[in-house]
Amino acid sequence: MDLKSLEMFQHLSNSLHFGKTAKVYHVSPSTLSRTIQRMEDSLGTELLHRDNRKVVLTDAGQKFQTYAMQQLEQWQLLKFSLEEKQTELKGKLHIYCSVTAAYSHLPPLLDKFRKQNPLVEIMLTTGDASDAFEQLERQSVDIAIAAQPENLARIFHFEQVAQIPLSIIAPNMICKVQQLLQENVVSWANIPIILAEHGPARKRFEYWYRKKQQGKPNIYATVSGHEALVSMVALGCGVGIVPQVVVENSPVKDRVQYLPNAGEIEPFALGICCLNQNKQQPLVKAFLDALL
Repeated sequence: MDLKSLEMFQHLSNSLHFGKTAKVYHVSPSTLSRTIQRMEDSLGTELLHRDNRKVVLTDAGQKFQTYAMQQLEQWQLLKFSLEEKQTELKGKLHIYCSVTAAYSHLPPLLDKFRKQNPLVEIMLTTGDASDAFEQLERQSVDIAIAAQPENLARIFHFEQVAQIPLSIIAPNMICKVQQLLQENVVSWANIPIILAEHGPARKRFEYWYRKKQQGKPNIYATVSGHEALVSMVALGCGVGIVPQVVVENSPVKDRVQYLPNAGEIEPFALGICCLNQNKQQPLVKAFLDALL
């Protein structure tokens, strides 16, 4: 069994979706299915039970999942031990983070890493922070800066670097939103809400709003990325829940305000993430070591 087949099985055992895994490894679902079938023929047992609705690991599949993970980790350790003889690390390290994190948290991490590894080339991609784990899973990047999800899949390694507080923000300008917020008793069901499409901040909003017990929220729009959310609030479109660090680094921060007494919102953990199977790769390990 070649390494790519083991990697595909490992991914499939977590995604339990032939289409998603096939897309990550740039093969057709039928090609992936034949790869799994060859594994099952070689082992003489069924690894996955599949029908038209779902894919489930068999008992043998769960055992083989552990085996595949161990083999992939051993391969990375071997590569690392063979490359340890290099006096200086070289190559490209691909990093993914939000635009805000590129300003607020990445620079000090990169400063230390680059002092220790001056020959490593940094390749930075920015985007919605909630897409970080998908970028890692696709192996489009080596390292990501992201908020820790409620349920972190076993394929990921996460090291916390900060606690990020969240707040409810509203526009400063005179507008309908501000008028609604100035009522003696605020009717939150009437307040237009700007929400992130997905991610920890959206979950925090759902918990926060449920405590209000005022029916369904009035969702004005959903956006990709907290930076866009701050801009829409600044334009008077509604209120939103957002990490304070995003507001502090926003060019429109003077056009929004924090809402006092809006209720407590649990902060989330921000950290450095990578695939578990890649954490011993020389460049990834060097970056993680730079956190110490």
